[in-house]
Amino acid sequence: MLDATDESFEQDVLDRSRERPVVVDFWAEWCGPCRALGPVLEREVEALDGAVELVKVDTDANPALAAGYSIRSIPAVKAFRDGHVVSEFVGALPPERVRDFLADLTKPPAAEALLEEDGVDPAVAAALKAGDVEEALKLLLERVPAAGPEERERIREQMVGLFGDLGQEHPTAVEYRRRLATALY
Repeated sequence: MLDATDESFEQDVLDRSRERPVVVDFWAEWCGPCRALGPVLEREVEALDGAVELVKVDTDANPALAAGYSIRSIPAVKAFRDGHVVSEFVGALPPERVRDFLADLTKPPAAEALLEEDGVDPAVAAALKAGDVEEALKLLLERVPAAGPEERERIREQMVGLFGDLGQEHPTAVEYRRRLATALY
């Protein structure tokens, strides 16, 4: 477990999240729920044997980070993958909910699962194998107008999974989420 600061956050969290998911616990010494959640997070992350890394950020000592990530209530926990927030929660959760939150982070990315599905469009598969998620999203979206109801739902699920891989704040996810909504509705 690391304690990140305004100065070390990029290296401690963003860079490391390119290798494995990093969970950031935004907390403060005076916060009772933070003191309750901290040991639960530590124990559950430790049980994952390095599959996820835990970083703590004291919001009182690092106000720029708290402001930059819109921390309005603590404890606030954000999970990072590939430099972007992919999941988060606020408040002290019970151990089983923390365990579920962490389990979602250790699942294979949706892109990998999509590649294993039967009947995946070869062009979409090629884009994903090349690491071009934006191209895969573009190709999937192009199929929506001609698709029947079941196929449209399948495409929607595939795209939503890829949005999760990118992270909710990623510009490509934001753009294609908007485009998908327009195409579906």
